[in-house]
Amino acid sequence: MTFPDARRRLLGGELTCESIVRERLDLIRSKKSLNAFLDVYADEASARAREIDGRVRAGTAGPLAGMVIALKDILCVKDHRVTCGSRILGDFISPYDATVVRRLVDADAVIIGKTNMDEFAMGSSNENSAFGPVLNPADPARVPGGSSGGSAAAVAAGLAMTALGTDTGGSIRQPASLCGVVGLKPTYGRVSRYGLVAFASSFDQIGPIGSTVEETASVLSVIAGHDPCDSTSSDSPVPDYAGSLGGDVSGMRIGIPKEYFPPGLDPEVRGAVMKAVDVLREGGATITEISLPHSEYMIATYYILSTAEASSNLARYDGARYGRRAEDPADLQDLYLRSRSEGFGAEVKRRIMLGTYVLSSGYYDAYYLKGQKVRRLIREDFDRAFAGTDCLITPTTPTTAFAFGEKIDDPLTMYLSDIFTVSANLAGIPGISVPFGRDGKNLPIGVQVLGKHFDEATLFRVASHIEKQQPKNE
Repeated sequence: MTFPDARRRLLGGELTCESIVRERLDLIRSKKSLNAFLDVYADEASARAREIDGRVRAGTAGPLAGMVIALKDILCVKDHRVTCGSRILGDFISPYDATVVRRLVDADAVIIGKTNMDEFAMGSSNENSAFGPVLNPADPARVPGGSSGGSAAAVAAGLAMTALGTDTGGSIRQPASLCGVVGLKPTYGRVSRYGLVAFASSFDQIGPIGSTVEETASVLSVIAGHDPCDSTSSDSPVPDYAGSLGGDVSGMRIGIPKEYFPPGLDPEVRGAVMKAVDVLREGGATITEISLPHSEYMIATYYILSTAEASSNLARYDGARYGRRAEDPADLQDLYLRSRSEGFGAEVKRRIMLGTYVLSSGYYDAYYLKGQKVRRLIREDFDRAFAGTDCLITPTTPTTAFAFGEKIDDPLTMYLSDIFTVSANLAGIPGISVPFGRDGKNLPIGVQVLGKHFDEATLFRVASHIEKQQPKNE
């Protein structure tokens, strides 16, 4: 049951919000083996549902009444744990709500719990969580993608109608693709980051994951907009995204970046993306091959700049103020060393060390400063591309979901899983992944749509058209 179905039946008196929540709680219990949730707010969600039922009867229910939503455990909820998938935060309790949480609650969504994730959002497979990996509902022997793997798996398995994730280099779109759901990374600044535990502050963005394009559009309409608590949030007007889904793609100009179709791309992924392109062409869109010439530098640039920011942001976890504290330290240096060594996992340590290296004396100019210059060139590539197109179509991931353990011991191979998604974060543009067919192993394939700054409406319009033309095996 999708959110539009649930809302229609809720407002029509066919069911109650409490019954919707009860059904999801039953599913969470029955599918506990997926390890999608770290915390479930069963009693709180049920009580909240009863309050919303009262507002439904009074005719004052908010726009998301009937929606059951899960939150990636990197977002702060007052009086609840926020672990970021890490032991170093231990049982840290947040003293305040993230802005997106307040906006969801004000719109009468029911928050059902917190989802599992790669530690501090660093990972592409959800194998880096301190609380164990999330299993992919499409095939439990395969990864769900990361770092928002718990959120994507929860939606794919029906444990929540929608979920919030965060996207620093593809961490919403990549797991959405591998799990067969819709995932949107909004324009940088479209959604407030207040209450989001930082990984890389100039890359991070909160966004929705849903089973349909309409669901993700409904959530974005609520969480988007300026926030005085976040100086990087934009005051650009927020359209009614869900209300604008009815348009067709006739007359649209769509670009196909040739660099996103390398020889190593999985043939079935390539075939699905090109079928989606054919669907758009048949719908009246003009398709043009374009070039993003600095694409070969995207992965290197991303991992230099994002790790530098991670090194700075994670310096605050020292065992002194909150989170895990080493027992019986000999002195202050021992406290810092052991608290961080014991609290952080291998991938987080790797990125902290890499980021510290590129920021260090003698290497700053050669790596970090040069990375910033290349980031500008990558953004200019997109500016030129969008001068003649309305959006771009690419694969979301180079392969479908891979097996657990297949890439975990080879960081470079793992990082290349993000080869088609990091560009949106480097340039600050929006991107959406929409499922389109499956491969020979019955694993979902995602098609990515990239758009102009603050033009999420076009992404929803194109993604909705693709969604309606799903291949028959879907």
